[in-house]
Amino acid sequence: MLDMTRIIGGIAGSRKLVSPAKTTRPTSDRIRESLFSKLEARDLLESSHVLDLYAGTGALALEAVSRGASVAWMVERDGKAAAVCVANARLVQKALQDEELEAETKVVNKSVAAMLAGEASTRFDIVFIDPPYEVTNEEVTANLTALEAHLNVDAVVVVERSSRSGEVSAPKYLKLDEEKSYGDTVLYFYSN
Repeated sequence: MLDMTRIIGGIAGSRKLVSPAKTTRPTSDRIRESLFSKLEARDLLESSHVLDLYAGTGALALEAVSRGASVAWMVERDGKAAAVCVANARLVQKALQDEELEAETKVVNKSVAAMLAGEASTRFDIVFIDPPYEVTNEEVTANLTALEAHLNVDAVVVVERSSRSGEVSAPKYLKLDEEKSYGDTVLYFYSN
């Protein structure tokens, strides 16, 4: 059985996305709407390059594309979830084509650590890090450290964690701009 989530706003708004049941934990509509309202208020989405680490369904990257991002990479090591990202990217691409718009979407079927260890062929303006809750803060910190080579100047990095996980120890190149709690979920907004 497949659960449904959706694109909230932009060109592909209201389009339903498929997610593999029980293998992913999509960010809730409420949190996604708040997150993207913050990014739009800062004029960060238009023509941006977005990286979605631990992509799951790809909902965060595809929401960004729907709202004006020009490039979105989704990194997901689970083969079934990566296939769902590909299918969901096709749905959003179709909505863009219907409006004679385009964006580059790419699914990278690797672990986050392996992707970040590779050459930084593309640099990103916005990065979403929404790992499974069992991923340790130490692993998130290691990923944040490796991420530096993949960022454009003035990039924004958003980390989603359980409030039970505690704050991530970010490397010195990142500055914590805001911390926002939504029940058991906390979003950390960093800039470089």
